[in-house]
Formats: sequence, C-alpha cells, structure tokens
Amino acid sequence: MASLTWFSVSSPRKVIPNNQAFKWRSSKLPRQVQKPILRRKCLTLCSSNLFPWEASPPYATTEDGDGIIKGSNIVEPIDADDKLGIPIFQGEEEAIIDMKSQPPTLQQPLKWPMWLLGPSVLLATGMAPTLWLPLSSVFLGPNIAGLLSLVGLDCLFNMGATLFLLMADACGRHPTSNLEQKIRVPAAYKFWKLVSSLLGLLVPLILLFASQRGSLEPQVSFISFAVLLGPYLLLLSVQMLTEMLTWHWRSPVWIVTPLVYEAYRVLQLMRGLKLAGEIGSPAWVTGSIRGLVSWWVLILGVQLMSVAWFVGVASRVRQNGSA
Repeated sequence: MASLTWFSVSSPRKVIPNNQAFKWRSSKLPRQVQKPILRRKCLTLCSSNLFPWEASPPYATTEDGDGIIKGSNIVEPIDADDKLGIPIFQGEEEAIIDMKSQPPTLQQPLKWPMWLLGPSVLLATGMAPTLWLPLSSVFLGPNIAGLLSLVGLDCLFNMGATLFLLMADACGRHPTSNLEQKIRVPAAYKFWKLVSSLLGLLVPLILLFASQRGSLEPQVSFISFAVLLGPYLLLLSVQMLTEMLTWHWRSPVWIVTPLVYEAYRVLQLMRGLKLAGEIGSPAWVTGSIRGLVSWWVLILGVQLMSVAWFVGVASRVRQNGSA
C-alpha cells in the first residue's frame, strides 16, 4: 500500500494536449455518452476552469478567478489617462463645451421674426385704430351702443398688447437658464405701482360719486360719465391684473408691461377730451380728464426713469459677477 502511494507521488506525468485528451476520453466512452460531450464542447471552451496541462490565455481569467460566464472584468476597464490617447474618445469634452457655448440666438432661430412681429401687432391693434380711424365712425353718441363701441376698440388693443407681451416673454426667456429664479421685483416698486394705479382708479369714482350726490355742479349722467371714463377704468383694471401676473410668474416683461398700457392710456384720455367736447360735458369733467392725462404722463416718465435705473443695476451686477 505504501509502494502504491509512493508511486502515485513520484511518478512523472505524461503531458497530453487538450485536443488529444478530449479524443482519448471520448473514445473510451459509449456512443450514447459521446454526443452530450460534443454538445458541451463549447461550454468547456468558454469555461475558465481549465485542466492543469492547458495554458491559460491572458484574457480568459481575472484576478478574482471568475469566468466569462459570470461576467467579470474579462476586458480591462479603460483608465481616464489612457482614454485621451484613444481616437474615438478624443474631442468628446470639446463637443459638449461647444454646444453649451452656442449663443441663444443661434439655438432659437424661430424667435427672430418676433422682434418685428410683436411691435407690428401692437401698432396695428392699438395705435392705428385710435390715430387713423375717424371717431365719428366709432362713437355713435352718449348711449350704450357708443359705450360698447369704445370698449370694443380698447379690447382690440388689449388683445394686441397681450400678444406683444407673450412674444416679448418668449424672446426674453431661455430654456437652459434659471431666469425665473433670478428675477426679483423690488417690494418698493410694487408698492409704488399699486399706489399710482389705485389713485388713478379711485379719483374718477370719487368724482362720479360726488356728482351723483350733487356736490359737483352741473350734474353729469351716469351714461355720459361711463362713455368718457368707463373704458379708461376697465383698461386700468386689466393693467393691474396683468402686472400682478407678471410679478407672480417672474416674467422678464414685468418692467415693460406698464409702458405698453400707459402709453395707450394717454391716447385714450385724449380721446375722452374730444368726446367731452362733442357731448357738451361740464368744465369740471374736462378739467378732471386733463388732470388724469397729466398724472399718467408723469407716471410714464417715472416708469422710464425706473427702466434706466434697473438697466444700470443689472449692468453693475453683471460686472461684479464676471469679476
């Protein structure tokens, strides 16, 4: 028994090639068993558990000893330093930087016509009917029909102003920037705009209430007062609502909205002066309309000054950020 053990340890082994060993094993087996062995030939070639006499290929094993079927790192991962030397990965970062550095005007060419289309819509719906349309063809007299015709004329302007502000908002926004988070309307500006708008809204109503109670003579009928200042009060309410929406949505047109409506308001009140002469309004009505014209011209001038101030603040902030 000891001799058998010594012989198994000390006797040299005969190295048999892989293909000969496979033929020798398959020849010693019955035919029914040879077919499963042939079917499993591909699996033995793909396995990493090789015989001791078979040389291991450099790409078939890993440090952990896992095989190809387990899906371990058969192909070594590419290091970040070696990646730059491969041609297929060259220029990847440069391409991403070039796409991000494209100016917004080149990325959005469909917005170019809005720079001309928006002001054209505002001119066609607001200034053209008021300046070139004869007032006699719109105003039919101090009655309901005349009031509705004037309100329809102002509604036409309001639709044009809304389209203009939407186009200006589309041109001012950029899809990849966080512009909504950067826009902060100052609280002092909001307070000043609300006070000026409320004064322009309450003063005509106070005059109407005083006239109906007999404090102002001669007394003016409600329909005549509505024809003169009704469209003005309605459009002023729409402006206040539009400004609040632009503040809430943090739209870049919040500084432009008062300019659009206040410029038209001056023309609207000048139209009221003409109508006051045609319907024979008393002197205090004409004087109150002139006072409203002066008030809104003053507000328009202050608004233009605020635009210049905000532009200067934005340029200083941009310079400090670049520095």
